[in-house]
Amino acid sequence: MDIRNIAIIAHVDHGKTTLVDKILHATKVFRDNQDAGELIMDSNDLEKERGITIFSKNAAVVYNGVKINVIDTPGHADFGGEVERVLKMADGVCLLVDAFEGPMPQTRFVLQKALALGLKPIVIINKVDKPNCRPDEVHDAVFELFFNLDATEEQLNFPTFYGSGKNGWFNDSLTQIDNITPLLDGIIKHVPPPAVGEGTLQLQITSLDYSSFLGRIAIGKVSRGTIKEGQPISLMQTDGTIKKSRVRELYVFEGMGKKKVSEVVAGDLCAVVGLEGFNIGDTIADFENPEALPVISVDEPTMNMMFSINNSPFFGKDGKFVTSRHLRDRLMKETEKNLALRVKDTDSADSFMVYGRGILHLGVLIETMRREGYELTIGQPQVLVKEIDGKKCEPFETLVVDVPQEYASKVIDLVTRRKGEMLIMETKGDMQHLEFDIPSRGLLGLRTNMLTNTAGEAVMNHRFSEYKPWKGPIPGRNNGVLIAKEAGTTTAYSIDKLQDRGFFFVDPGEEVYKGMIIGENNKPGDLVVNPNEGKKLTNMRASGSDGTVSLPPKRLMTLEECMEYIQQDECIEVTPNNIRMRKTILDEEERKKQQKRLSAEAV
Repeated sequence: MDIRNIAIIAHVDHGKTTLVDKILHATKVFRDNQDAGELIMDSNDLEKERGITIFSKNAAVVYNGVKINVIDTPGHADFGGEVERVLKMADGVCLLVDAFEGPMPQTRFVLQKALALGLKPIVIINKVDKPNCRPDEVHDAVFELFFNLDATEEQLNFPTFYGSGKNGWFNDSLTQIDNITPLLDGIIKHVPPPAVGEGTLQLQITSLDYSSFLGRIAIGKVSRGTIKEGQPISLMQTDGTIKKSRVRELYVFEGMGKKKVSEVVAGDLCAVVGLEGFNIGDTIADFENPEALPVISVDEPTMNMMFSINNSPFFGKDGKFVTSRHLRDRLMKETEKNLALRVKDTDSADSFMVYGRGILHLGVLIETMRREGYELTIGQPQVLVKEIDGKKCEPFETLVVDVPQEYASKVIDLVTRRKGEMLIMETKGDMQHLEFDIPSRGLLGLRTNMLTNTAGEAVMNHRFSEYKPWKGPIPGRNNGVLIAKEAGTTTAYSIDKLQDRGFFFVDPGEEVYKGMIIGENNKPGDLVVNPNEGKKLTNMRASGSDGTVSLPPKRLMTLEECMEYIQQDECIEVTPNNIRMRKTILDEEERKKQQKRLSAEAV
């Protein structure tokens, strides 16, 4: 059977998942009367809410007798580990570029990975129906990017398609049509069939799936040979050990689901059931003469956070899983399929150090755990520092900001304060395009400030560039916080009295505990306040007049905002129903003693 394996890569929000939708519809995967909805591939709840792809997915369609395996990949830099892995399964890539924005930081990142693997690219310029789009300029910019990334002669000679995923048409010129047939023809014409080597069976596991009936399922591309149901095989692990095992069941991808088969030939993607104890990167090889494939390398993490059990006064009220054993098992399970994540034990049995690619990467993990019913405490995100040639070095990132011209000076001021250096400043239409080199530390809390200062207009993207010498201290949050003095229920009366002190993260009638952060102070320095004080009733005052107090609503903060907001001596309590910020040491006297000790050590 004729097979093509393609991965769809692009910057976030350039229309990857929408394109996959159109391919599925064009090849009649669904019945005419079936309502499949939009963004079919984003099946996870978090993906639907945020409108982004987090986990790469597979689908397979048949067009003119050719089977096309389509792999949808995430666009965010934080999930780069996903992209790097799945590209191993593809033979060609469809690079989507927005007809207005042109190549963006992530476009560069994913394309670099694809070109390094020697994959054949097809460029698709999407969203040409947008006003102020500039498809010709974007085409030149894409060519330039290919050139800068040292593409081969063959790769530079890429075919280009234009169209609009939303309106459901793609063509090899700017002429609008009513289908995507030219693109599907182009995929069959330009993407080479899988290169099949001579020799015995080789299949590298590049992705995992889990089924409560079948257990862990290994997914990968058969590089050479054939794999059959019931066949004895050798599982070659990344550490060099070889396990003997047997294939129980085989599945190939069909439409959105899987179909059981008895044999899979080289070049096709398949799912193998029945193997024990495998990891991503392992090779399934011949029973007698096993040969391993090169191990998948993934970029190292750049950020870490402390995960520990929930030890606040409210522990165990919301969640099902609250012990350190639960937490450890869950984190270890995550490392199996999330390659860019590392987990290390610490001196304390209740805490674990978790290393990831960025705030979003770690935030999605915490949010997933919270929904599963876990309770945990997480500390401030820290960047990983390395010693290179005897110098202390930290990770730097390339930050790209697109902002209306009137706000450009504010953005430059914000970034330079955080030790960022400007590299490029150019005008695109009525937008200013700015590029900076900035330490990863400087990005913590930057997004919130940036959106506040630009009236929500700034579009910000960043990607890891390299390790450079340490830049010195970066100013953090300017204002202190308001801390609850004792446990109890907040009252409208006391919050009203404290309004001039700052703004609040709690509403009247909420349960608080001693040491919990309930608001932000107007001035630097922390302030301990009592939000639970009730009104003293006398004959002169009626108890009902309390209801007339008009208070501003509390400020709601998302998990990522809280992660960026907290300082070194603070942490976040995450439970299925609540996200609360608190001081690590709850008792005020203890905090003062700790402060004295630290300042004495610093001298």
